[in-house]
Amino acid sequence: MIRPLIVSLLLASVSLASAADLKFGVVDMSKAFSEFYKTKEAAEKFKANVDKAQKQMNDRWSVYKNLMGDMTKLKKEASDPIMTPDARAKKANEFENKGKELRALEQEIGEEQNRRSNQLKQEDVSIRKGIYEEILVVVRDKAKAESYDFVFDRSGMSLSTVPVLVYYKDAVDITDQIIVELNKNAGAPVAPAATEAPEAKAK
Repeated sequence: MIRPLIVSLLLASVSLASAADLKFGVVDMSKAFSEFYKTKEAAEKFKANVDKAQKQMNDRWSVYKNLMGDMTKLKKEASDPIMTPDARAKKANEFENKGKELRALEQEIGEEQNRRSNQLKQEDVSIRKGIYEEILVVVRDKAKAESYDFVFDRSGMSLSTVPVLVYYKDAVDITDQIIVELNKNAGAPVAPAATEAPEAKAK
């Protein structure tokens, strides 16, 4: 609702001036985002974090399963008729204590899973926001450098899932140019640290 309103207000302002004097551009922000080399790098790092979190959870569940095995064994021993009543009572007490430990661990794992899940979601949002902000800087710089009056995101969708811009006349699509600019430093070697010249060391 908000984005179509903004577009409508912007287009309405065009009627106050000569449309022929205005320069329009469009950019596919979704495409720029997906083809930006930093997006791919961030996705790999994020996946590594997800895999690490999953491994930690799997390790915790492994401990849980071992406790379950211990309880099964204790339950069997607590009902073994060969054992003395005192021995069975001891095993029953151990079984009860293991049960408390198991329930506490189950709650702890559940809370940890929720915490890590929320943490990863926030990390994903933060990464995406940072990348989009970096792309916007490049788009704005190009718009200023080439004197565009308006640059619209043609990947924007309305609430009805219909593109906000369904038609644009005489607007230049600068998406590919933006992608080239974003990726110009992809794979660039890191500059080595400056070292003192031999003459300087001699002094």
